[in-house]
Amino acid sequence: MAQPFSEHTQGTPQGVPFFVGHPATVLGNYLPGTGLYPAAGAAYPGKHRTKVRCPDGICRKRAEPSGLRRRGAGGIFALRSPVCGSGPSFSCRASGTTVEDIVGNTMDRMQKAEAYRKELGKTGAPALAGTDPELAAIRERLEYGEIAGQGCLDARRRRLITLVVLAAIQTPEGIGEETRAALHQGVRPEEIREALYQCAPYIGFPRTEAALRHADAALEAAGIALPLPEGGTVSEEDRFEKGLAVQTGIFGDAISKMHASAPEGQREILVRHLSAFCFGDIYTRTGLDLPLRELLTFCIISALGGCEAQVKAHVQGNAAVGNGKQLLVDALLQMLPCIGFPRTLNALACVNSVLPEA
Repeated sequence: MAQPFSEHTQGTPQGVPFFVGHPATVLGNYLPGTGLYPAAGAAYPGKHRTKVRCPDGICRKRAEPSGLRRRGAGGIFALRSPVCGSGPSFSCRASGTTVEDIVGNTMDRMQKAEAYRKELGKTGAPALAGTDPELAAIRERLEYGEIAGQGCLDARRRRLITLVVLAAIQTPEGIGEETRAALHQGVRPEEIREALYQCAPYIGFPRTEAALRHADAALEAAGIALPLPEGGTVSEEDRFEKGLAVQTGIFGDAISKMHASAPEGQREILVRHLSAFCFGDIYTRTGLDLPLRELLTFCIISALGGCEAQVKAHVQGNAAVGNGKQLLVDALLQMLPCIGFPRTLNALACVNSVLPEA
């Protein structure tokens, strides 16, 4: 049970509570930089009240007023005025983390998110900023303030991965904004088109077409004439042969064994259409190289969920075309805000199963 409040009061108006606790909980409380204390200072110039609560198991003694320091079970608390002084502080024995460290990291995420939005050409407020500003801020700081700066993905791959994931999870309303962001970061229109075409064998034509309608509208709004130059390289006569060559190049002898063992009544699916449509019509197209197509396929299937057998096959396929394990992990990190933890962790388990740590 949490300890009672201890109070340090200057002036009589009711002030705002400041709960000082362990670094794991302090971010959810009222910290400098949140706008709360500036607002309080403006409302009551020179007058404020600060309350400090030490959570049970962290510090079992009340914080002392007037800047006195108190050593507790979890660390050292110091209470200073957040309006006219430098604010409360906390030093964790286990990690050495202080409130100032956490506030600095928070402000750093906010600044990075804002800078990255500008890099994407996103000048307006997030869609939910007016109605759900807290959730909008949580997403922006995670997606743009942290994840965008982590891993080995370049801007081109980040944008294309996000596009195919949005298509796979059936959120085409985000495709237009992401298309504009991709163009702003130098992704070519043909690459955007080919990334979405890559979705068709895995999510079906209706979802792919829904995504393309939003992407095409964004391309036309940017002054890009449609249709774009054709990217197909196969004919009706050689689409199976060329598709099989690409498929075998990625998966090796497993393809010939699958063809040989396919039941007669299932060969149209397992042999003809898989090789001719998926690999012949799609994988042989221009605009994207084979390693990037295989990476996007891994992302599309992972985003769908419930396709662990196929995810494992394409983890192996990525390894075969030169995409390393860390690239796949970083792709999943990029996908996390869109697909959530369950699908991300399931796909990560597939990666670890096929490509265990050395």
